[in-house]
Amino acid sequence: MLDVPEPPGPNTLTVLGCDGGYAGPGGAGSGYLVECGPTTIWVDAGPGTFANLQQVCDPGIVDAVVLSHEHPDHWSDIESFAVWLMQAGRGRVVSVHAPPGLRARSYFAESPVLDWRETAPARDLTIGTLTCRFVATDHGPPTHGLRLDPTGPAGAAAGEAPDLTRSLAYSADSGPDWSVAELGLGIGTFLCEATYLADQEGTNRHLSGRQAGSMAAAARVGRLVLTHRSPTVSADALAAEADVAFGRPVLQAAIGRVFEW
Repeated sequence: MLDVPEPPGPNTLTVLGCDGGYAGPGGAGSGYLVECGPTTIWVDAGPGTFANLQQVCDPGIVDAVVLSHEHPDHWSDIESFAVWLMQAGRGRVVSVHAPPGLRARSYFAESPVLDWRETAPARDLTIGTLTCRFVATDHGPPTHGLRLDPTGPAGAAAGEAPDLTRSLAYSADSGPDWSVAELGLGIGTFLCEATYLADQEGTNRHLSGRQAGSMAAAARVGRLVLTHRSPTVSADALAAEADVAFGRPVLQAAIGRVFEW
């Protein structure tokens, strides 16, 4: 009898924080734990997300941190992580991948426990069992959206085409002059910012629920998960307009929610 390999297990995305701009009561800034086989990446580290990360895992399993841009609601908890590494990290050094300019804002820019590396659009990066691709979004300071594809034992075997339904894309923050289509076709799960409702479009370089849904539909992503909602915006109203624009129900991020991808 031939040995049939087991299919790869599910990769997971755990929401550590998803508030836009500032954290509402009991909330946290942007932050997500991405796990793919033995590889764990912390994507964005907004205020409150390190406390939530410790609720779901030992921080010592984090292989790398990826930060999308310099606005504090997306990165400031890297400071707490650096202190943890110095006090409890048992000599670990963790790579931090961030756009130009962000490192200089950190108190721990020269800390030996953080290995800072600059990201750039169209530059691919491999972290363990994940391939990361970056793209510039429409958001003032250098801001990089991200696509993650499993490789190796958690994805396609060597020489095989990747399973595109197991791709995860993240918009970071962006206005409407950008599309997730820039990250390529075949995106299974798209984690997209939707900060406010359609009646506020044009007031800031962010997306409404309608714009997020329209973008995802045009790029033919498998499913849409909304995040970065302003604490003052109704979750039901946001989902309603995104559902119509996407053409089917969308999902919404919430602290502690786990999505398989």
